[in-house]
Parts: sequence; structure tokens; C-alpha cells
Amino acid sequence: MMHAAILRSLVVLLISILRCSAVPQPLLIKGGTVVNADRAFRADVVMEGGVITAVAPSLEAPAGARVLDAAGLLVMPGGIDPHTHLSMPFGGTVACDDFYSGQSSALAGGTTMHIDFALPVEGSLAKGLEEWRRKAALAVMDYGFHMAVTSWTDQVAADMGALAADGINSFKFFMAYKGVFQVDDLQLLRGFQRCKELGALPQVHAEHGDAVALAQQQTFDAGITGPEGHAISRPAVLEGEATGRAIKLAAWVGVPLYVVHVMSKEALGEVARARAAGQRVFGEAVASGVALTDQGLWDPDFDRAARFVMSPPIRGAGTASALKGALAGGLLSAVATDHAVFNRTQKRLGRGDFRKIPNGVNGIEERLHVVWQELVLPGLITPSKFVELVSTSIAQTFGIYPRKGTIAVDSDADVILFDPKARHVISAKTHLSRIDTNIYEGKEIEGKVVVTISQGNVVWEGGRLSVVAGSGRFVRMPLFPPMFEGQDRRDATWLAENFPYGETPVRRVEDGHGPPSDEL
Repeated sequence: MMHAAILRSLVVLLISILRCSAVPQPLLIKGGTVVNADRAFRADVVMEGGVITAVAPSLEAPAGARVLDAAGLLVMPGGIDPHTHLSMPFGGTVACDDFYSGQSSALAGGTTMHIDFALPVEGSLAKGLEEWRRKAALAVMDYGFHMAVTSWTDQVAADMGALAADGINSFKFFMAYKGVFQVDDLQLLRGFQRCKELGALPQVHAEHGDAVALAQQQTFDAGITGPEGHAISRPAVLEGEATGRAIKLAAWVGVPLYVVHVMSKEALGEVARARAAGQRVFGEAVASGVALTDQGLWDPDFDRAARFVMSPPIRGAGTASALKGALAGGLLSAVATDHAVFNRTQKRLGRGDFRKIPNGVNGIEERLHVVWQELVLPGLITPSKFVELVSTSIAQTFGIYPRKGTIAVDSDADVILFDPKARHVISAKTHLSRIDTNIYEGKEIEGKVVVTISQGNVVWEGGRLSVVAGSGRFVRMPLFPPMFEGQDRRDATWLAENFPYGETPVRRVEDGHGPPSDEL
């Protein structure tokens, strides 16, 4: 058995080496409509050697090229999901999508890169990164990492510097999950200050963790033990409070802030006020928040209800409309997924105690289809705005634009062909994820990714996937991405505007020999 496992590993390694070293067949996408975040236009697209080499009308096919007929189709940059949790340990179990199955699902849904959250191991960020690199050995597409910071020591600060030099430009701080991931305000401030020094973007999971822990206990003690207790014990007011607190602390430190999974009107209001005041705050929505309500948590069938458990919770009627309006109006900047999937058996760990239900929902495969259905078809946003929300703004925020997030010469050949008239139904019976449920089960969609091109290779076509484990690439993300531009001048302006009394520090003469008070 052991010899067979070793042999399989060697075969996978050999195939991945051959795949990674092979030059992709040149491709010509003919007759489609290119959709970028700034405009849509008729053009052909040529890809050679894993990059886009030409975008123009009436292009000729390079020697040996395969021609893809895109008549009637939209040609878009591949999606980028900035918020995933593959192979994540949580509550005594591990998410059932690994880097192979999760990324395969992503490619089937038109996402060609994601940024996964690595967690510390034994309190060590360095060991955490090593562990996530091991997990990513199965990767089949491009990926990056965020790193979670769940405690504070001098070693954590040093590790942040080492990771930043190694291509990680964002660190996440949990204001919730008391006793597991949660940091206190002093640790949060230390982390924000370290991020500013490094030029790395701080992120927050914003819920008042102490209040949530109290509410969870009181809800359970009141006899509410099922999945509905999850929503009851994590009300929107606690998300709003923590969001506002994080924003204000980031303003004091003078560092940009990324708020992950904005799930409530209260949190949205805090982001909107900060942006209106000129603060650099990036608000992220997730697909489940814009497409669903919390009604499913009240389903009398535990398995059906538990599949909707995530944090912060999916909210009640009206919240989805507010989030969609904020995306359309520019108050929120992207749509992610928070993809962290646990099957029925895993979710049943919380039967009888909602606090033990593993948190997480699916979305890495469904995101583009759900966003198109919920925002483009009703006329809330244009196809170009769609591209901005699922790809371009994310690439810009993390400093990898225009390598990613656009159809342009010298950009990576990560491209999708989208049929706006194709109809399909989302179902656990047909998705590629290893999860045995789907929160969007039965949702009818008009518009479908029919071809996905990753690293210049056609990997999804005709409902068939063609990938090799180990062919994925780690994408280094640079320090001081665009949200940091001019931050030093903003700091100087803040000091001058708030304390316009002269130079600082004030020069004073000791022992009372200074000038008369009326000359000061």
C-alpha cells in the first residue's frame, strides 16, 4: 500500500513537471466580444506561451494555433476569488475541498486564481505557510496566500516580515472566534502598525467576539440548540460595531483596511461612511450574502439548515438588496465566496449544539454565475462592472494588475468564454466540489462559463475538465500595493490639519528663560 502511494505521488509529480515545462498550444479566440472593466469591444485574442500576445479585430492564427469560435460569446478575464479556505481545519475536522478539488471547481465556474487563507501552526506563521505550501502541492491553477494572525509576539512580527518578503502582502485579523482565532484590540493595533511598516494590507473578520461568545451561551441556555441559534447569537449590530471599531483603529494607525465578507447593513454603513470621508477601506461582499437570506437556517431538517451556517451569518430579507446596491454604487468593491465546505457528516458534529457546527459554505464554482444572475440580469450592473467586481478590482487591490484581471497584451492567458444565453441549474449532483450539498441547490441561472483557459491551456470545455495536479503556480504579490500610494502624505496632512499650531515637537526653553508668553 505504501509503495503504491509513493508510486502514485511520483507519477503525479512527473506529470506536473512535464505539464509545467510544456509550452501551451497557441490559441486564437475568434469573433467574440471582449469585456474588460473599462469597456466592451469586438476583438479577437491571441495567446502564446501562457500570455496574451494580441487583442484586435481580424487577427490571424499563429502557426499551430487552435481556433476557438466565440461568436455570440463574451470574452472575459478569468475570475479571481480573494477569499477561500481549502483544506482548512475547523472545529475538529477539515474542509473537504483540497487544492485539487477546490481549484477544479473554481475552473469549472470561470475562476482562474484564488487567494487562500493560511493559518498559523502551533502559533507560528512560518510553520503555517509551510503547511499551506504542502497543501498547495495539489494545485491546478494560480493561487496566492493571505496569512492569519491570531496572537502577538515579537516572533509573530518577525514572521510577518519574512512572509511579506516571500510574496504575501496581506494579513488577516479575527475579531471573533474567542479562544481560537480572536485577537484583542491591542494585538489588532500592533498588527495594523506592523502591516503599515511592511506595506502589507491588513484584513479583518469583523464581529464583536466577546459579545458573540456571551450571546452564544445565552442562546444555547435558552434551549435554542439548532442552526437558527447561529444567526440569533451573531446579530448584525455586533458585526457593525466591530467593523466600525476596526475602521477607526485603522484610521488612527494610518493604514488602508480590507473588510472581508461584509454581511449586514450595519457593517455596510460603517464602510460607506469611512469611504465617504476619504478613508481607504475596501469592502468585500460574498456571493451567499447577495443571493440568499437566513430563512434556510430555520429549515426543520437539520442537514438542510446546517449547510447555511457561516460567519458572519447570512442575514434577513432586505440585506441582500442593500449589498447589491452597494456593489452597483461602488461602496463595496468585490464579490468573493468565503468558500469553506463541510459535508453532511461534518456539519452533524453540531447536532444538538449550533456552536459546534463547522462554519462555511460553498461558492468557488458558483460565484460568477450567481453574481451575473443577481446583478447583471436585473440591470443593476453592466458586464464591465461585473468583470470589475469578480476580477479586476481584486487584481488591483493586491498589486497583480495588469498581469491579472484584464484582457490585454502581456497579461496572463487566464480567460473565460461566457455564453449569456445559456441556461442551467445549480445542483450538488453536477458540481465538482466534494461537498454533498449546495446552498444554491435548484437555483436557475441564465448565463454560463462554457470555456475556461488557465495559463494558456483550455482546462474547461464542453462540461469536461482537463487539469493535472501540481500544475498550479504560486503568485507572489508585491508589498505597498496601490491602496498605499500617497499614504505618507496623508499622514502629514492629517497632522497639519488637526494640529495647525506650528512645528512638532515644540521647542521649549528650560528653567523659565523662554520668551514672554505673548511671544509664544
